[in-house]
Amino acid sequence: MNSLLIKNGRVLDPANEIDAQLDLLVVDGRVAAIGKNLSAAGAQIIDAEGLLVTPGLVDMHVHLRDPGLEYKEDIISGTAAAAAGGVTSIACMPNTRPVIDNLAVCRYIINKAKEQGTANVFPIGSITQGLKGEMLAEMGELKDGGCVAFSDDGVPVVSSELMRRAMEYADTFGAPIISHAEDLSLVGGGVMNDGPVATELGLKGIPWVAEDAMSARDIMLAEFTGAHLHLAHVSTRGSVELVRLAKARGLRVTCEATPHHFTLTDEAVRGYNTNAKMNPPLRAQGDVDAIRAGLADGTIDAIATDHAPHHIDEKNVEFAVALNGIVGLETLLPLTLRLVEQGIIELSQAIALLSCQPAAILGIDRGTLTQGAVADIALIDPYFSWQVEPTKLRSKSKNTPFGGWKMKGAAVKTILAGKLVFER
Repeated sequence: MNSLLIKNGRVLDPANEIDAQLDLLVVDGRVAAIGKNLSAAGAQIIDAEGLLVTPGLVDMHVHLRDPGLEYKEDIISGTAAAAAGGVTSIACMPNTRPVIDNLAVCRYIINKAKEQGTANVFPIGSITQGLKGEMLAEMGELKDGGCVAFSDDGVPVVSSELMRRAMEYADTFGAPIISHAEDLSLVGGGVMNDGPVATELGLKGIPWVAEDAMSARDIMLAEFTGAHLHLAHVSTRGSVELVRLAKARGLRVTCEATPHHFTLTDEAVRGYNTNAKMNPPLRAQGDVDAIRAGLADGTIDAIATDHAPHHIDEKNVEFAVALNGIVGLETLLPLTLRLVEQGIIELSQAIALLSCQPAAILGIDRGTLTQGAVADIALIDPYFSWQVEPTKLRSKSKNTPFGGWKMKGAAVKTILAGKLVFER
């Protein structure tokens, strides 16, 4: 019997409304007890005085690049970056090579993560075969094989009829459809947010309506089908308001926001900084404020990174041709804690947005410290000060706009099924 006793920490488990100075006992990889003055003969003891003891964090939007693009990231480096960020469960997007549109790729990811990874990996299957937007993937087979949701993330499903059918099928399997909401005809050749900064830099802009129009379409389809729609990486005030209205009307609509979209504006693009190029693009201050308000009032259900690693050669080019995306697993926690420090959300809200709420959207049994639950745990020092040095990130890729930023808060120990997988 392997046992681990975490003593003197502030146990924060939003799913069970626990926030108190307590001990936590882990036996054979599962949560055995939470209480005061626990003891267990022969247990390994961790003193967590001054630390938060939370469920391992859940990031529901990660690009692992494995299989096929391992020069950017692979399951080993991606889960190492996750563990360093206190993240014990990640859902990986299907735009790998080959795409996660068949059982073989799904099983490869699950098996490699179990054998060599330091976090749970839950694949997200593609909505359409090869992400081509033409024919539906074999959703039932993918769900049975371990996929937890369906998305063509990176590209929108242009055909409304196909999206309707996808929602109807996914609903029969109890899986959410994750929408990349973007009207490509409105995006045109845009490379950043449409606004004064784009005009000054002479770059073609992407208007907010490109996102809002598709968000509105997909919400209407969700109403029509009764399916669970999840909007990925909302970046505009309009999308936030559309979700708020959908929820008020009782629709099964959820959404997520990324740390870069609630921290940065399109001002970060100045100097043609390709590490500030992502899709959806960084928006204006009003959009950032709307996302923060959406997090505060519960409109936004989860914080996810959209961790998108790229090789330096794919970023160290002209802005217009640079690839979209940034790495985010290791900066997720401090950027979220910044919202707490600024008084925008409570600490328990922050942990819920990073644990039980994304887990509930995906229907996975993670993100809680319920007795009997798998012991995925993060020990967090909310006051730990550190500076982002891109070369020291565990991800293979170093494309972050937060290089040189001073951060406060970090995971100091990450425990996966009762085993220590990261120690700062």
